[in-house]
Amino acid sequence: MKENHNKTLTPELKEKLAKIKHLALDMDGTIYLGANLFPFTIDFLDGMEAIGVKHSFLTNNPTKSVADYLHKLEGMGIHATEENMYTTSLAAIDYIRKTYPKAKRLFMLGTPSMVSQFEKAGFEACADDPLDVPDVLVVAFDTTLVYPRLCRAAWWAAQGIPYVATNPDRVCPTDLPVILVDCGSLQKCIEHATGRRPDIVLGKPDPTMLQGIMDRHGLQPEEIAMVGDRIYTDTAMAHNAGAVGVLVLSGETTLETAEKVAEDARTNPDPEFYPPDVIVRDIAELGELIRAAKGL
Repeated sequence: MKENHNKTLTPELKEKLAKIKHLALDMDGTIYLGANLFPFTIDFLDGMEAIGVKHSFLTNNPTKSVADYLHKLEGMGIHATEENMYTTSLAAIDYIRKTYPKAKRLFMLGTPSMVSQFEKAGFEACADDPLDVPDVLVVAFDTTLVYPRLCRAAWWAAQGIPYVATNPDRVCPTDLPVILVDCGSLQKCIEHATGRRPDIVLGKPDPTMLQGIMDRHGLQPEEIAMVGDRIYTDTAMAHNAGAVGVLVLSGETTLETAEKVAEDARTNPDPEFYPPDVIVRDIAELGELIRAAKGL
């Protein structure tokens, strides 16, 4: 592990945190847990803004549009704008614009809310019709999925249409007595039926989302920290992007798990996951460390 879980600022950590200009914040487990906002979240966000450290909210869940996410945050007392949000839907939009600049029509497995985000960006949704040939196939976490549309997506994958998946998650976490089949599982279904994998799978831990934020704000990797509660998505993405990885212990990952990852990295030349640069109790403790590193 690169830094211990404590409030001591080593010279190495102080140098890293002093450079931070932007925080990419995971949501559930980092700024809130389930439907409950952490009591320190708003003070943390305001405090960081006051010293010039901006923030963006990241999520692998593409089922809601940016407007829907902003409405949820507003209901929790967090005043955010579109500039503060970066979802896998936006990452897919940016990727398609950059990689397939002439693409206009998309066949999408996604919720109406997600489709509206693409339409707002100027794309058109193709019908479930073999004559309505898309420029790109987009597969996402679709809680409104019906069987014929899954079959049509598989057909377009089999035809060699450019194929973008929004996120790798096999299931979506829930406290309900059900398994929510997520985008990664839909990809496996299409692959089993056609032999075709997506050309790219966006979302954490792929660095594309973090790169998108850096491009938006003109940041270098050492100037942005990815803050989240999962090593295999959040801090893995930070590592893949060359950014600073901050693990908070307010969500899924325990200190014991983080220490096991650190031990594996010390003994394995090719570890499954790399340890975060710093581990903190929560974002409140991170704010204290950043202020101290900047001499405030």
